[in-house]
Amino acid sequence: MPPGFQNILFVVFFVIYVCTVIGNVLVILIIFLDTTLHKPMYFFLANLSLIEIFYSTSVSPNNLKNFLSEDRTISFVSCFTQAYFFVALGVSECVLLSAMAYDRYIAICQPLLYSVRMNPKCCLQLVMFSLTMGFLNSLIHTVSIATLRFCKDRIIQNFFCDFPQILKLACTDAKLHELASNLVGGSVILGSLIFTLVSYICILRAVFSIQSSHGKHKAFSTCGSHLMVVTIFYGTIILNYMIPVSISYNLQNKVISVMYGVMTPFINPIIYSFRNADFMKAINKIIVEKKKRII
Repeated sequence: MPPGFQNILFVVFFVIYVCTVIGNVLVILIIFLDTTLHKPMYFFLANLSLIEIFYSTSVSPNNLKNFLSEDRTISFVSCFTQAYFFVALGVSECVLLSAMAYDRYIAICQPLLYSVRMNPKCCLQLVMFSLTMGFLNSLIHTVSIATLRFCKDRIIQNFFCDFPQILKLACTDAKLHELASNLVGGSVILGSLIFTLVSYICILRAVFSIQSSHGKHKAFSTCGSHLMVVTIFYGTIILNYMIPVSISYNLQNKVISVMYGVMTPFINPIIYSFRNADFMKAINKIIVEKKKRII
């Protein structure tokens, strides 16, 4: 890769990473500062933003280092550590997105039970469950793959370490480990996706039964941002992990990896902030109060 092009990539990725961190931090701060946003939906959103910060941090700093250095080596332990946190946070986000879909389902389909079902204790339990599933899932992957014997030629054909790429470096037959990894990881991701889809099918049925156009618009507006984030996140993951093994390391795979590893955390706060009326009101309110204090 030409040095000049590497410098351009460094600037692009650096700007994206900084904006990702700042954007997600701002989402958390705005939700914390505005009491009108102290609701289950925004509690989940704040935790999603926190996951996105660490999710992006698990891959971006090392990428930036590689763009500026000729030595792009990474130690065995560091590679496994990066893959562990990347998968753990990614799976946690999958489960959390399904919890957010459940929140929207209760809000639209069972509004009278919303305050009872989505109480603070339940919300905290759902977040903790998401993190537990993510980190436990990744731990199973790590322990399973770490038992393999690896060849001397250890070249990761990607921008960061991920378990599918690490598996390809094994000198021994890794088909059983690959199958186990796909079953463990796929069951959680697919289960979360199915749960999310079922929730939205129920939501759509409830929305279409609403008579007034205003009521339908209001119902759609409360879950439109989440649905867009779900589509982008799952879409890139499915494209990446369903590409056949024989072409799994081509340029297309690397671009998709960058999409779900770098771009998704960058795009999410933009979608949630600019497509959410309550969030925009909170931002304007904070800006107005800040101006009054200055005056």
